[in-house]
Amino acid sequence: MSESTDNAPDGLSVSPTGWALLGMLSGGDELSGYDVKKWFNWTVRFFYSSPAYSQIYSELKRLEQKNLVTSRLDAGVRSRRMYQITDQGLAAVTRWANDEPVEAPTLKHNPLLRVIFGHLMNPGRLREILTEHVAHVEQLHREAATEARWTGDQPAWSYARLALRWSEEYYAAERELALQMIKELDEVGETFAKGGEGGVKFPVRDYWYEVERRIAAEDDPA
Repeated sequence: MSESTDNAPDGLSVSPTGWALLGMLSGGDELSGYDVKKWFNWTVRFFYSSPAYSQIYSELKRLEQKNLVTSRLDAGVRSRRMYQITDQGLAAVTRWANDEPVEAPTLKHNPLLRVIFGHLMNPGRLREILTEHVAHVEQLHREAATEARWTGDQPAWSYARLALRWSEEYYAAERELALQMIKELDEVGETFAKGGEGGVKFPVRDYWYEVERRIAAEDDPA
């Protein structure tokens, strides 16, 4: 599936991943596609999806076609293609970073999607899913903390460290929220069961639209 593109100044059409690749190359050092993937996995994966190798190489090829990067074949022990940003590419990604609108983040939370449909879950299954989620975010929290610690000695990595420290705190908060949901599962299940045969079902069209009208009335100062 192809990514949508952001239109930069000068009529350039570059995908979000393409801009990220240019940002990584903005330090001026030559990087291979493997290097870029490692950099993604080291820092960016905590807050932005990490592209596959195939996508990275496709994007680098497109950037080269637009004269935003150059490449050369390094015929060493392991033959690899090395990429370097051009002056045009550096100017473009600098304008993108400063001038292009920033989209609001979107959240795709699969465990939480199961929570909202908890009435369909087998006994204990939702608790199991949330427990697995806690273990997952605990691991990410530890990894983000480690990466942040190792960036502390290099001034050039100050901004990366700031993002990694945010990631560390984000996953700590996510862990606490998940643990709190686990604590509330029994109470929520009992509350839901009180609906019985005569209670409001989930979801009932008339009830939901009535709630929507009440919310709209609260938001309308008139």
